Amino acid sequence: MVTALEYAQSHHEQFLEQLEAFVRIPSVSTDPAHAEDVRRAAEWLADDMRRIGITAEIVPTKGHPIVYGEWLGAGEPAPTALVYAHYDVQPAIKSDGWDTEPFEPYRVDGKVYGRGVADDKGHSLLVVKALECYLASGTPCPINLKFLIEGEEESGSANFATFVRENTERLKADTCIVADSGLTRADQPDIYYGIRGITSVEFRVRGPKTDLHSGVHGGYVHNPAQVVAEMVAKLHNDDGSVAVPGFYDTVRLLPEAERAELNKNDLTAQDWADFVGAPQAWGEPGYTLLERATTRPTLEINGISGGYAGDGMKTVIPAQASAKITCRLVADQKPEQIGALVRDYLYQIVPPTVTLEVEVHAGGEPVTVPIDSAPVQALVRAFRYHWDAAPHFKRTGGTLPILSVFQEELKLPSVMLGFSLVDSGIHGPNEHFHIDLFYKGLDTLIVLYEELAVS
Repeated sequence: MVTALEYAQSHHEQFLEQLEAFVRIPSVSTDPAHAEDVRRAAEWLADDMRRIGITAEIVPTKGHPIVYGEWLGAGEPAPTALVYAHYDVQPAIKSDGWDTEPFEPYRVDGKVYGRGVADDKGHSLLVVKALECYLASGTPCPINLKFLIEGEEESGSANFATFVRENTERLKADTCIVADSGLTRADQPDIYYGIRGITSVEFRVRGPKTDLHSGVHGGYVHNPAQVVAEMVAKLHNDDGSVAVPGFYDTVRLLPEAERAELNKNDLTAQDWADFVGAPQAWGEPGYTLLERATTRPTLEINGISGGYAGDGMKTVIPAQASAKITCRLVADQKPEQIGALVRDYLYQIVPPTVTLEVEVHAGGEPVTVPIDSAPVQALVRAFRYHWDAAPHFKRTGGTLPILSVFQEELKLPSVMLGFSLVDSGIHGPNEHFHIDLFYKGLDTLIVLYEELAVS
């Protein structure tokens, strides 16, 4: 009989090939045209779970399905971990800046490329493969596992909270592993204990009843594309702070000791060059780059549309134009309250020359995880298998709406983990996963399952 870690070592290539097969399914949850692909990805994952020996099912929702799996072979005295990941991905086409087709994975320079390989199909596969290494090697897995892998994370997890609320007894566990994070450096493990919340707003302005000839009608019709630009320009002050009234009213400031600890890892000039590359920094004054990106609330313009944007020129005044906005939130800011503030401000600044429609989408709460909790300390010990350096405890500027759901509905202590690097291109072109970190992540999960048994 071989150990689970030995089995992992001898099946590296097989697991990587399975990841590539998984990535070839374009499970883009935000695009209705890919609804069948999302379903196909769920079936692929559920089939692989069943092959391993996990009881798995595809749970329908009003949107895309959830893949739920159970392995309770460790028995009743053993602890149970609820493991979360997601199998849906962001949109991607080659013209976005990809070197190759985004859903045709390939390997080069020790990396595997493809949309979703790092966010989050690689991690979805790793948490399952860690159990497979126990079951296939004949080594007893020391904990019970429940897998909850959703298909709507990239589109707002609209139906996920409902499923959790309606299945609290079924999802009962001792701890929760959220496999949707990453590392800043390959030689330094990170544990993220704080995440920002989010609220999303879309607005559309409508002017003339149809597109108009800009020569015939220009000068006396307020161009909707211009209106959107004027409104967007009023959402920030000149110093980079958010101009929406009341936006900062409930923000909880960090204790000075925590602020000082976080800033030990502020972005360096090299970090800026490697990860950002803009001419210079921008943003709310009085805070470091790291604080602006992780501990302060933001309002970002994610996209503006309206009029003609194809090749050549088309001299029109568009009938309508729109913009998409997301706000990242920090402790004590509520998504519904901030969304309402942004909506109300847009109605205050819209000119009478157009009509305005505003839609506020469901958001996610900011969350902080105690670093002295049992699952976090179990991960600290698991990282020792491959890393000599102690983990850095960090906050992230991203959002995991499901983490607040687990805390509020299931009362579970949680730990966030991930093994792709910050420069892996998630949500952008040429997304990739360092292959050696994929393998190290598998080993770390195998050890983590052991450590959770003794926490």
